[in-house]
Amino acid sequence: MSWTLAMPEIVLAVAGLVILAVAVFPKRDTFFPASMAVIGALLLAGVLVLGQEEGTAFGGQYVADGFSSFMKLLVILGGALGLLLALDWNEKEGLGRFEFSVLVLYATLGGMVMVSANDLMTTYLGLELLSLPLYVIAAFNRDDARSSEAGLKYFVLGALASGLLLYGASLVYGFAGSTNFDRLADALTGGEPASQGLVVGIVFVIAALAFKVSAVPFHMWTPDVYEGAPTPVTAFFAMAPKVAAIALLARVLLGPFGDVAAQWQQVILLVSMGSMLLGAFAAIGQRNIKRLMAYSSIGHVGYALMGVAVASDEGLRGLLIYMAIYILMNVGTFAVIVSMRRQGRAVEHVDDLAGLGRTDPGTALWMAVFMFSMAGIPPLAGFFGKLYVFLAAVQGGFWVLATVGVLTSVVSAYYYLRIVKVMYFDQGVGALDRAPASLSAVMAGTGLFNLLFILWPAPMLAAAGAAAAALLT
Repeated sequence: MSWTLAMPEIVLAVAGLVILAVAVFPKRDTFFPASMAVIGALLLAGVLVLGQEEGTAFGGQYVADGFSSFMKLLVILGGALGLLLALDWNEKEGLGRFEFSVLVLYATLGGMVMVSANDLMTTYLGLELLSLPLYVIAAFNRDDARSSEAGLKYFVLGALASGLLLYGASLVYGFAGSTNFDRLADALTGGEPASQGLVVGIVFVIAALAFKVSAVPFHMWTPDVYEGAPTPVTAFFAMAPKVAAIALLARVLLGPFGDVAAQWQQVILLVSMGSMLLGAFAAIGQRNIKRLMAYSSIGHVGYALMGVAVASDEGLRGLLIYMAIYILMNVGTFAVIVSMRRQGRAVEHVDDLAGLGRTDPGTALWMAVFMFSMAGIPPLAGFFGKLYVFLAAVQGGFWVLATVGVLTSVVSAYYYLRIVKVMYFDQGVGALDRAPASLSAVMAGTGLFNLLFILWPAPMLAAAGAAAAALLT
């Protein structure tokens, strides 16, 4: 039955309603218990995903397969870790309200629906379920003008992306006769060339999803929203929504539109190269570390899209490996950024890390590990993430794309290594407050993953290979 196949999403939806109803009544602060309940619900959903059967449900609009399971686990991991980063920060900033954790839960649920979407209408439903909570939590700090501005900008541009998706879906339906991915695939394998109207519809769908992953030229919201939103929200933005949108983009393009790859490949190539170039060069002059991470995320999306552009088993496997490693590099980096406080006040400039290697060697060590990993320096996990997408591009004959990827990696290494230099070689400006235990645990766990990935990569490589095969069969 349909409802048994979609049990992870149903459990999350019901858990959100229960938490919302129960947390309203106590007069005392319920942020921490509500957050623990949400993390528990996410872990339960993760267990259900691991035991999920394969098949389609709800009239073919929902699909469960190896690809969806792999990406859903990453979305759930991003949601749980993002909420964990917010526990201490929200309390200290006076944002400890239970609505925050419920909004994170429903944004994660929307990401899971996007990953399992097998119809353009389900795609839109998941996208909106993801986006609406994000608009609210971006502006969650109502007393901060930057946060309100971030929420407003994201809402206005997000509405534009939703309109693009609906218009693209209507064009696809008009020229192909269906919005279901399986029927679209059947219609496009008939041997006849794709009509111009269908190609335009595909481009509109790509544009809407490119906005969600903050790829060039739809990146304009990213630096302002990353800088203005509360720091744990910025961390969440960089994880679960990005993974969900990348997964959906891969499913749409390599699934129903896989046989017309020649019609969209050049678009993805340009978007990928543009994202890598902008991410590498625009971040060089940034002094606000959250804004720097915004441009860094744009660059990393460019590397991930290399796997989509190649449109092969190797490319998709490289994409999946890259996104898994990216999540665990990113959350560690943001754990350090969230912990950046001096005398109780949050600070967010690169220069605020000066002298950290002497005042807090542990945090400085983990930050150095994450920066080296993001730069793609061996033998850290980030090197292998880039290696697999670069190899896929070379094997597919996309030499220019691979060359741009390597050169932009060299350029981006400058601003990652500059942070290491600031921590260890610049004159200190005063010690940062000690990081809370939750953030220290996240730093240590993700740092060890990045350090030790080289010793035991086989499970992730096997899981990514099986997930890629499930989508492309």
